[in-house]
Amino acid sequence: MSTAKPELHKSSSFTLGKYKPVLWLLPFIAFFYLFQIAPMVWVLINSFIYDGEWTIENYSEIFDSAFILQGFSNSLWISFWSSLIGLVLAAILVSSLRHLNSRIRDAIVAFTNMSSNFSGVPLAFAFIIILGTNGAVTLLLRQWGLLGDFDLYSKSGLLALYIYFQIPLGALLLYPAFDALKKDAYEASQLLGASSRQYWMKIGLPILSPALLGTFIILFANAIGAYASVYALTNGNYNMVTIRIASLVSGDLFLEPNLAAAISALLMLLLGIITAVNQWLIARSYHG
Repeated sequence: MSTAKPELHKSSSFTLGKYKPVLWLLPFIAFFYLFQIAPMVWVLINSFIYDGEWTIENYSEIFDSAFILQGFSNSLWISFWSSLIGLVLAAILVSSLRHLNSRIRDAIVAFTNMSSNFSGVPLAFAFIIILGTNGAVTLLLRQWGLLGDFDLYSKSGLLALYIYFQIPLGALLLYPAFDALKKDAYEASQLLGASSRQYWMKIGLPILSPALLGTFIILFANAIGAYASVYALTNGNYNMVTIRIASLVSGDLFLEPNLAAAISALLMLLLGIITAVNQWLIARSYHG
């Protein structure tokens, strides 16, 4: 009898210790469910409801509406080019940082980290002050005759805005990946007579390709889901998919949450396909 009690206590203590990590994870699981899984399920269910009935009428209305399809087209165009240009500029920035003094490099990384959080309404306001119709840089360039037909409130202006907030995020994501490029490999390629272009094409880019592809898809998702910046800059007058979803959910005249849910579901499907293709390319890159 006396020997059984310590064994029982030891067994229960072992069981509690075994499941202790799961108990710590429960708040995070609940948070993830409430703010990720539950809204996604709600969107998927309500996308098939039209006038209280189960139907695919919402999806038919999307594909029959040239206005909504234009919103998808504009969002995809700006997201693709801003992600690609932002990725290239971020890669150049990170590559240049490797040749700087450590103190200067740390200062630039800290500034990049701070500027990556500068987005939304403050970023749009800053662009209006600098590059708006009567912005400081706009007036200066107009005085020098260098402005051309640039308009901040057009597609080119939105592209410039998106590129700006893509560069810091891309730099932060790529910065650890460049540690895989060893200086010895570059020096060995130089000794063997390879040019800088040959080094990057044969050694540098193949090593960085998984990180570049992964960063591109994150930048693309970041751009296609952006709302506050474009709304603050254009007051919702530029047709993009996030603007259409918001107008259908909170509009005073056309309140159609089920149609907005269908648009959101298509947007999630699109991002899922792009992510799957990206993962396949990354796997091929690692295999190569």
